[in-house]
Amino acid sequence: MDKELTLHNNLSQIRKEKKLSQNDLAKLVGVSRNTISSIETGQYEPTAKLALLLCVALDKKFEELFYF
Repeated sequence: MDKELTLHNNLSQIRKEKKLSQNDLAKLVGVSRNTISSIETGQYEPTAKLALLLCVALDKKFEELFYF
């Protein structure tokens, strides 16, 4: 995949601003802590459903959490 089309995120920064642990956020959206960690490090790109659940849980717009 072209590097320019790699999905990046601000998940870790925003999660910390909300004073949530990876485990807290994982419980809110119904995934494992490892999934949150993998998204934050760019090892895993969330599905559209999971991305939207993260937006709702963190009260952020998609473009505030994710970018190319």
